[in-house]
Amino acid sequence: MKLKSLTTALAALPLVALLSVAGTGTGFAQNVAPPAAKVTAATPAPKLVVMIAVDQFSADIFAEYRGSFTGGLARLASGVVFPSGYQAHGATETCPGHSTILTGNHPTHTGIIANNYIDLSAAREDKRIYCAEDETVPGTSSKQYAASVEHLLVPTLGDLMKARDPRAQVVSVAGKDRAAIMMGGRQADELMWLTAGGLTSYRGTTLSPTAQKASAAIVAALAQPRPGLVLPADCAGHDIAIPLAKGGTVGTGRMARDAGDFNRFRASPEADGAVLATAAALRAARKMGEGDTTDLLIVGLSATDYVGHSTGTEGSEMCLQMAGLDRELGDFFARLDATGIDYAVALTADHGGHDLPERNRQNAWPDAQRVDRALDPEALGKVVAEKLGLPQPLLVGDGGDYYLSKSLTPAQRKAALAEILPRLRAHPQIEAVVTREELAAHPISKRPADVWTLMDKLRASWHPDRSGDFIIALKPRVTPIAEPGVGYVATHGSVWDYDRRVPIIFWRKGLAGFEQPNAVMTVDILPTLASLIGLPVDPAKIDGRCLDLLSGPESSCR
Repeated sequence: MKLKSLTTALAALPLVALLSVAGTGTGFAQNVAPPAAKVTAATPAPKLVVMIAVDQFSADIFAEYRGSFTGGLARLASGVVFPSGYQAHGATETCPGHSTILTGNHPTHTGIIANNYIDLSAAREDKRIYCAEDETVPGTSSKQYAASVEHLLVPTLGDLMKARDPRAQVVSVAGKDRAAIMMGGRQADELMWLTAGGLTSYRGTTLSPTAQKASAAIVAALAQPRPGLVLPADCAGHDIAIPLAKGGTVGTGRMARDAGDFNRFRASPEADGAVLATAAALRAARKMGEGDTTDLLIVGLSATDYVGHSTGTEGSEMCLQMAGLDRELGDFFARLDATGIDYAVALTADHGGHDLPERNRQNAWPDAQRVDRALDPEALGKVVAEKLGLPQPLLVGDGGDYYLSKSLTPAQRKAALAEILPRLRAHPQIEAVVTREELAAHPISKRPADVWTLMDKLRASWHPDRSGDFIIALKPRVTPIAEPGVGYVATHGSVWDYDRRVPIIFWRKGLAGFEQPNAVMTVDILPTLASLIGLPVDPAKIDGRCLDLLSGPESSCR
């Protein structure tokens, strides 16, 4: 893929010019860092740590496009690369994944077991709880929620940095609220995310003047239509229309959008450019990395996930997204280089992803399929309740977590499980059904993530107060979308490695790059960065370990 062939199309994106903070916008010139002295164990801590999470940036996508990158991702790929990093847990969704990155803990300890879970004891009528909301706020629901960090049970790197030195600055900006919140923690100086109305933050929070300016520029960019991008010749193999059951196709998109179309805006490099440009502007305004302490700039890039969900991972749309992401990161790093600040970058993803079954079936995976509607918890619960004469609704669920009614007596609960569990375990799309009692008795694995059993994966996602009465795991490449529609054709969330494997990359000027193909985990990022900046972390309070970033006999793990 010749990324420079996208120069003309991507230079037309208006946001960079409006904000004047994300580089020249002139294309995909080689992004090469200025020379620097070799980093050793004696090198002082960097003045700025930049944590970047790219939503749904699987290890498979990184490997597929790695040889084509010439911009920011090419620079990072010259650093310390763990191509087989793992979001080790089983519930490979956005909120749990982001909760592991800067806490050093699996979801079983962060408390973020899924994007949504069910709390049948919640006071409000809507019992579905969004991972990043405060459900006690009157008049809210899981769809119209009050964003909050309250469900996160452990501190983040930024929280620990602030506790050590309140002068340390922490800024978190992302395409999604749950990304900004789960990585930003409780003590961030500024925390914000993209919406159709620009940037926003917690209720009652006034954005800083710089953030307001960035927000206005984003709104202005969104108000302009975007012509289709030019597809590089090397992407031609991806440019194949895949018909959908309800009509329409995916796979040949060019990311054109009408004025004001936020859904298409967020599923494109424009959205990532908006977030990176905002992050660069906030860094400059706050002079992050220019003081006596180390500061933390957190960036959540969500466009890749929206592209994956709406069009799959192997079409022309993802090809364009990877080109744009590479370019936008290159512009961002060029801006940081111009400051002369000693900065370190870590990049990973919240989860992986796989393609829609319709294209998988065309591309040598004939067994790919969509989930059977009979597995819907409410439908299953109705059938069982009517058979056994039990109260309804008997069963509710979200994702793989299924919850029995709290009104059941112990005898009724036992009878319901005796009927439900064999039905599910006999279903041809079900790999396993595990009860909360089984998970409670299973220890958290200390082995490398690539040899974890299915029980190990599910246990790392299980929380006694939030998880279901039992959890189901679908067989490989059973997509949990019964019927695809425009904007939602593929997803993630499974226990399988295509959803668990993500790249984990560290880069710093002067840091000698190397490749380590053995399995590491996203929970290792916090102790690794903490060691880099000399921040003590109690190993008994985290699930991860420090990764030595120095090739040779020296170690960066202090």
